[in-house]
Amino acid sequence: MEIIQEILKYIGLAFIVMGSIFLFLGALGIYRMPDLYNRLQAGTKASTLGAMSVVLGVGFIQPDWLVKLIIIIVFIGIANPLSSHALARASYRAGIKPYFKKEIDAYGKAVEKQLKKIKKKLQNLNE
Repeated sequence: MEIIQEILKYIGLAFIVMGSIFLFLGALGIYRMPDLYNRLQAGTKASTLGAMSVVLGVGFIQPDWLVKLIIIIVFIGIANPLSSHALARASYRAGIKPYFKKEIDAYGKAVEKQLKKIKKKLQNLNE
């Protein structure tokens, strides 16, 4: 039984180290990326995997807590992507444009085209 606990301890430590590396890389991505949207993507992907790995590592070290920690992992897996999406959408609607070497905004152009079509239809109806 003692050997199994040692093995679980080392597996847990490996997950914690792996999670710490991902969290560090996420922080580095936030520092290095050029705009809000790239920073959100880098931070969210790495922090989700990093936090899940660290929590799972703690679960291997303390098996009594594993059920509670799995609930936390599921919450992280749902909450991080949703919050990242909400921040990106709100930023876009607030007018923060993505960084491009060549200024392109396909979504904005598509919306403008649709608005022009609607205005044209309304003008035709009014005539």
